[in-house]
Amino acid sequence: MTIEFNLPTNITLLRIALIPLLTAVFYLPWEYSNLVCTLIFILAGFTDWLDGYLARKLQMETPFGAFLDPVADKLMVACVLVLVVQQQASPYLAIPAAVIIGREITIASLREWMAELGQRATVKVSQLAKWKTSAQMVSIGMLLFRDDLFGIPVNAIGYGLLYIAAILTLWSMINYLNAALAVITEK
Repeated sequence: MTIEFNLPTNITLLRIALIPLLTAVFYLPWEYSNLVCTLIFILAGFTDWLDGYLARKLQMETPFGAFLDPVADKLMVACVLVLVVQQQASPYLAIPAAVIIGREITIASLREWMAELGQRATVKVSQLAKWKTSAQMVSIGMLLFRDDLFGIPVNAIGYGLLYIAAILTLWSMINYLNAALAVITEK
């Protein structure tokens, strides 16, 4: 099997390359580092949409791209959650972050196992998981920015959305596990 580096795959690789850049900017002793980190995170989110759109539109979908895209997403989310938890050290932030990261590892492993059983479609991305991702990405962006904006408590809203994302995370994980269990018990 050959690995094809096309435009969508290169955009996905750019998203991975943004992780160390975001991390470096995060630790800069600069008053605008939180704003720049948030912009980098938004850019990464845009590349997530763009690589998928281009792969479908230009018919450049590849097995490597299909593998790499969710890996890039999970790497970005896990790294940024670790940064935010380290900066705002609190069990109230660490617990939902651990739930989200733990779910990502569990579902990635479950998908790999289901693929080995020839049942990958059993654990394909659900609408609930898309809602979870939306809440998660907005919350992470807000937690990165963390400053009030026009009197709006951005960080507090980010906390609330992270809890919503963690609840949706658990709910979607239970759905995936139940779907996999149904396949396993049939065999």
